Amino acid sequence: MRLYLLPLATMQPGNIPVPGYVIQTDDNINILIDTGWPRSFIDNPQNPPGLIVEMSAEDSIVSRLSSIGLSPLDIHYLVCSHLDDDHSGNHDLFTSAELIIQREHYALAKSGHPRFAANRGVWGGASLNYRVINGDMELVPGVELLETSGHVPGHQSLLVRLPRTGPVLLAVDAVMHSSMADAATREMYITDMDDELRIRASTQKICDVANRENATLVIYGHDSEQWSTLHHAPAYYD
Repeated sequence: MRLYLLPLATMQPGNIPVPGYVIQTDDNINILIDTGWPRSFIDNPQNPPGLIVEMSAEDSIVSRLSSIGLSPLDIHYLVCSHLDDDHSGNHDLFTSAELIIQREHYALAKSGHPRFAANRGVWGGASLNYRVINGDMELVPGVELLETSGHVPGHQSLLVRLPRTGPVLLAVDAVMHSSMADAATREMYITDMDDELRIRASTQKICDVANRENATLVIYGHDSEQWSTLHHAPAYYD
């Protein structure tokens, strides 16, 4: 099994990474986690308040997949951590994949919540095949989905058990930065949508799973300091 880290954009100030991830299993199942900002941002970035999105043609999800010999049609599963614009901007390309999302989150987004409305034409297309799940689930052997509501209701993270590297936790936005990894002391961030109890609970869950599994790596969702130390595609962890 291999884990690829895909750089899909950078946000300034602070060189904040926008990652995606690909897991390739030994039986050639390709799992993509998140698709980054909309590809239209390459020529026309729509900067969120206080940030500048830097996205080149090389950063597009199609280009990053191509760097490891894949195209959108090769993806079997697209795991939707959540539907914020910087995570769901290119879902419409993955019409051959099964999109895996938490029921609570999908229902919230489909209800018309304004946080997810701007990109609904991309993630909400009728040609997309969603599988709605409830809670933690083993997707394939060695890949476990973890329900981590807090940043948004129905957020999900992943545990990947790699044969040589060992267990790797993809916290995604349940824990965006290593400075937020302590459930008791973490500050609430402006983009955290859910109530404080659920945010602290999901933070603690990431910590508990990492300790239980003796995780080699916990990869935080937007940690510029950590990101600069990691292997990026076409390099991989196995």
